[in-house]
Formats: sequence, C-alpha cells, structure tokens
Amino acid sequence: MWVPQQLPQIAGPLQQAGLELPPEQLADLTGDPMGAVVSLGGCTASFVSPQGLVVTNHHCAYGAIQLNSTPENNLIETGFNAATMADEVSAGPNARIYALDSIDDVTAQVRAAIEAAPDALGRSQALEAIEKQLVADCEADEGYRCRFYSFAGGNTYRLFKNLEIKDVRLVHAPPNSVGSYGGDVDNWMWPRHTGDYSFYRAYVGPDGKPAAFAEDNVPYQPEHWLKVADEPLETGDFVMVAGYPGRTARYALAAEFDETARWTYPTLKAHYENLVELVETAGAKDEAIEVKYASTVRGWHNAMKNYGGQLEGFERIDASKTKHAGEAAVLDWLRAQGADGEAALAAHAKLLELHAAESATRERDLVLGQLRRTGVLGAATSLYRLAIEKQKPDAEREPGYQQRDLPGFEGSMRQMDKRYAAAMDRQLQEYWLREYLKLPADQRVAAIDSWLGGSDEAAIRAALDTLAKTALGDLDTRLALLQADRAAFEASEDPALQFAVAVMPTLLALEEQAETRAGDDLLARPVYLQAVADHKASLGEFVYPDANSSLRITFGNVQGYTRPDGVRLPPFTTIEQVAAKHTGEEPFDAPQAQLKAIAAKNYGGLASEQLGTVPVNFMADLDITGGNSGSPVMNAQGELIGLVFDMNWESVASNWVFNPELTRVIAVDARYMRWVMQEVFPAPQVLQELGVAEQASSTP
Repeated sequence: MWVPQQLPQIAGPLQQAGLELPPEQLADLTGDPMGAVVSLGGCTASFVSPQGLVVTNHHCAYGAIQLNSTPENNLIETGFNAATMADEVSAGPNARIYALDSIDDVTAQVRAAIEAAPDALGRSQALEAIEKQLVADCEADEGYRCRFYSFAGGNTYRLFKNLEIKDVRLVHAPPNSVGSYGGDVDNWMWPRHTGDYSFYRAYVGPDGKPAAFAEDNVPYQPEHWLKVADEPLETGDFVMVAGYPGRTARYALAAEFDETARWTYPTLKAHYENLVELVETAGAKDEAIEVKYASTVRGWHNAMKNYGGQLEGFERIDASKTKHAGEAAVLDWLRAQGADGEAALAAHAKLLELHAAESATRERDLVLGQLRRTGVLGAATSLYRLAIEKQKPDAEREPGYQQRDLPGFEGSMRQMDKRYAAAMDRQLQEYWLREYLKLPADQRVAAIDSWLGGSDEAAIRAALDTLAKTALGDLDTRLALLQADRAAFEASEDPALQFAVAVMPTLLALEEQAETRAGDDLLARPVYLQAVADHKASLGEFVYPDANSSLRITFGNVQGYTRPDGVRLPPFTTIEQVAAKHTGEEPFDAPQAQLKAIAAKNYGGLASEQLGTVPVNFMADLDITGGNSGSPVMNAQGELIGLVFDMNWESVASNWVFNPELTRVIAVDARYMRWVMQEVFPAPQVLQELGVAEQASSTP
C-alpha cells in the first residue's frame, strides 16, 4: 500500500508490471487519473462523468439505501434508479464526498510541539493542539475539510486538504439480489458473483461551492473523471487501485498481535453473533426493526466473518510464530548495533509496558464503550459531552466537538430516527448491562454501580424500566438538546441524561489515562518503528507505512491463485455461474430478468472473447483492506475496469501478516455493471452518462 510520495521510488516495478502511463503522472494527485479518486469517509469512490456522477460499491451506499427505505418501499429489496436528476434522493445529512486538493508535510512543526511538552499527558495535548491549529488554518478556506495523518507511528505527519461536498444523492443501486448476491455466505470467498456497485452524484450550490442539500443545488463538475475502458480485461493484465485503506497492523508488536488473536477478535466475534441473533429475532417479528437495523446488522455480519477468517488465517500460517520471529530479528539486529541500538531497545521495552497497562482493563473498556454507545444512551452521552465542550473556546474543545463537527453531529441526531427503535434499543441495553455485571470486581465502575443500585436481575429490570421513560427517542428533543447548556443536562430528570451525567466524570478520567499512555507512545513508537524500517532496508526490502485511511496506491496483475489445499482457482467468474448458484432464496435469489437473460445467452455485446461470456468478478494480486471498498480498479492507461469490493478468505489475515502468494483482491468487472444496467435492472441514462453506448442484445 504505497503512499503517493513513494511513487518515484517504485517507477521501475510499476513499469515492469505493465503500467503504460508515465509513473510521474500518477504522482500528480489532482491530475488525471488520480484526481478522479475520492473518499466517502469510510469507503472510496471515483468521479465517472463531468456532471459529478460517482461510482462506488453497493455495500458502501447501503446506508443511504437503508435511510431511504421503509417497510412499504424497501429500496434494499427493489433497488433504486433515478430516471432523471430530479428523481435523485439525498444519501443522508452526513453523506460526504471528499476530493483531494493537496497534501502538506507538517512533520517538523508537529515534532517541535511534541518535544516542547513537559510530560506524557502534555505530549498528547500538544499533539492535539497542533493538529487542531493546522486543521483550522487549512480549513480557513470555506468548503474544505482537512485531515491530519500520522505515518509509521509518528515518524511523519501529513495534512490532507479536501473539498468537502455535502450534498450527495443516490442515483442508482441494483436490488440486493444483485448488489449483495451471495450475502454473508459468499463474503470473503472465491469464486464470487456479486454486482457490488452503486452510483451517487455530487451536488454543490449554484455558485459552485459546497453546500448542504437544497433543491436549487447543481451537479458538481469535477476537473477529472475516469473513462470506462474500451479494451477488454484479460488474465495477466496490469491493474492498479487508488483508494483510502483503513487500518493495517503489520508493524504491531508481537504482544499486540497475540492479544488480538487470543482475546480481541474471539471476544468481539462472540458478542456480534449474540447481537445479530437478538436483532434478527426481533426483526422477524417487526419489519420496521428489520429495516432500521439492516445497516447495523450488515456491519456486524461483516466483522464476524472477517474476524473468523483472520483467526483461521492466523492459525493456518502460524502468524504468532512469524510475528515473534520477525520482532526477535529486529531486536537481535539492534543489540548487534551496541550503543546505537539502545534507544530503540528501550523504546520497545516501553511499548511492552504500555501495552500491559492497557490490557489490564480490556474487559471494562469494551463493555463500557459498547453500553454508552447504544441508541439513547449514546445520544445522551454525546450531547452532554457537547454541552461541556461548548463551554470552552473552540480551539480548546476535544476533536469531534468543535464548530466544524456540529453539522455532522446534527446529522447523526437526525439519522437516529431511521436507525432506532425503542424496543430494540432496550434489548441492546439489557445485553450490555448483563455483560457489565460479569466484569471482575476490580474492573467495575463505581458511577455505574451507583446508577444501577444493585448487581442482580432486579437492578437491570429497574434500570431498563427507568430508561424506557427517556424522551431522547424523539427527534425534536434531541435537536433541542444540541442548544442546551451544561446546567440544563445536570438539572434534567430524563433518565438517559441522568446516566450520562453520572458516568461522565469517569469517562473523562479514563480518557486522561489513555492520553497519558498515548503521550508515552508518542516518544517510543517512532523510535522503534524507525528501527524496524532500518532493519528492513538493511535487507534490501522496500518499506511502506501501515494503512491509516490516507490515500494509497497498489498495483499488480489479474491472476487467480492456488488455495492451501492445492486447488487452482481461475481469475474470472461468469454470469452462467450466477444462475448455477441460484436457489430462489436469499442470498442466492437472482432476479428473474437476470436468469432469463442468462438462459437466452443475451450477452448484450459485453462478452469476453477469452471467456465466451460476460465476466462478473475478477481477482488480482493487489494489497487492500477495509476502506478500499469502492476503489476504482484501473488498467495500464488509467481507465476504469472495475471496482474493488472484497478479498479472498486467505487474504483476511493480511492486515497483520502479508502473504503475497495468497493475497488477492476481488473486484466487480465493469462489463458486468454495464450488463446489469442494460439487461437486468435498466439504467440507460447512467450508461449514456458514462459514455458507453447501450449494446444491442446478442448471442454468441
């Protein structure tokens, strides 16, 4: 996952792999084609027309589809297609498109601020202060959103300036039976047959500047957009992906890895399984709950399977042994440096000490974090914290509570109406309160014990009955509290607000403890990770930083892989395989229009000569992780040939241990997207805007 600044270093490998563009063209992040790639703040997307049309994954647009769905008009099931721009619907008040404007290296300023701090807590506070100052200066230009990134544990800091487009509208999304074909059963699997694509459109005010949703807004006109490739994609072809991968931990300590593998993932997976069962049982009896929690449940399902896949992968490749051996090699190398290695060895020891301190309260931190984020308790806690922070000058407020964050804050309060049901929220509260009572005595929280007033079932029932009287399920109440001062919260008799007031001192104290540990980490981790990089360089290896949600580029070639059991799998799947998987029941419930077109061999002029039919998904030996979803897959000329949406099962462990032999990405082929919009779920206006004329129906 190369950072853009490394492209000059890897020009040779890029050209050897088959890139036909000048490598320096890719280094121009606001030029063609990189200027077309945008962030959605959790997924990636790209402009594909001069009228602000944006393509991303169906699962990235799923929240917007869910927000516009009701039991009577369930767009998740039926799909959505806006015949004209006037028919396009808001993707939600918090939907955003971030178009990169510039990247500045701010390492010198940040390091100077950290080094001037008197102690660990001071270092954390100094980092926060310089980040807020840099971001505020960057956002002085109206319409921009700036993000501050740390690389390699704090060895480098960069500031990304993005145009923030606030009016995002849903244009086209296929039905779930196409966009999520195979569902959780096929998630992370190969072969795959999913039409994981959807379209948004970016809108701005009549003056061309970003503006909140309004009827008189106009389509944004980007300087660059991707052209859909004319040349067919075949096995062995060069491909590259530009996107915003979330997090990897390939340089984490072996002890940090072990805790993740032995406790964090198994524990979270078990909790998500329980929560999914709760919501799905309730949803089977109440369709409103099913629709409102659809996006939440989908996220849990994805995490459950991801964690399970990682755990299986860790065991298969004995990842713990690999991590410990790699760390031991670095430490041995440092010891051989004599005095020159002492600082890094001390830093490593300090990181182990910090990790142990954090691990000591892991059960408490998990349960407390989950409990205070359930529906009304989450709203109450965040609203009260906002009132506390608003007492301070804007520059001194905690990140997330500054003036720049208030539109998103209000959007969250509004969206809660579409993702909250009181009866379901009560069950989630009950689940986490039961988990709280299981905590060891030394991890219990005095404020919650006092609020509960007991440690038995009767105390839980009483707390739930009391919380049921809250008014925070009402939108107007939540919006009014956005303007309330601290005194109003502390005088309130609303039970959810009383919970927030009771636990806030504890939350603030725990936050300060975490900031103190982070301040020590700020000194130790850069030193140790620089030693890791130096060790790799001594072996002649390229070094790239862990993913951190900033722009990255990965490249390789279309190819299948050989599974650990020796079975060789090809790089393409076909529409005939979609029909072969069809059972008529979710998640293998292909639409009848699709089955008829497949049976008639109606390929619409989009068949691959190599395959003799329409390709659905393809694989390539690229390197991605969560956040890359929706990233454009580009060919050697920088044209759009597909969208990344997944990895194979054997890749899932690559967040921690990268294996190039088994790691593959899975993408939806642009030819399949076109075929669906042509033959299955017609969207002639989208095809026309993409500049790909609808083909005449044809047979081989």
